[in-house]
Amino acid sequence: MRYIVHTLGATASAAALVLSGLAAGTAHADAAGHTGLYAPSALVLAVGRGETAATATVERAVTLNCAPAPGGTHPSARAACSELSAVDGEFAMLTGTSGRPCTRQWDPVTITATGVWQGKRVDWSATYGNACEMRESMNGSAVFAF
Repeated sequence: MRYIVHTLGATASAAALVLSGLAAGTAHADAAGHTGLYAPSALVLAVGRGETAATATVERAVTLNCAPAPGGTHPSARAACSELSAVDGEFAMLTGTSGRPCTRQWDPVTITATGVWQGKRVDWSATYGNACEMRESMNGSAVFAF
């Protein structure tokens, strides 16, 4: 009986030692982190009613992933990623004027972009007097056309 208890104790100790070694190896592998070939480019784009990004009521929102391949819920992900690449992720450079007139009705629309572009944090917003002004300012850009 004493021999069985001694053998069982030695076996349990050996098993605990092996399992703790495996756990330490796994923890070390997880701590190294994931490295990829591309810097992440994942954004949440939103259009909302309100004067500021903090107070706007979001009406529509999509996700846009550009690296390693265009994707997300954006309906024109490939075109939007191409436009953002052309301006190096500078959302303010997407705006322009089309020359078409809009009413001066005050019904503010705020657009936002939050996330990561080529590994750098993005938190951008712009407010327009109404939806027509927003559309005309974007001048046919696919980024906020959803």
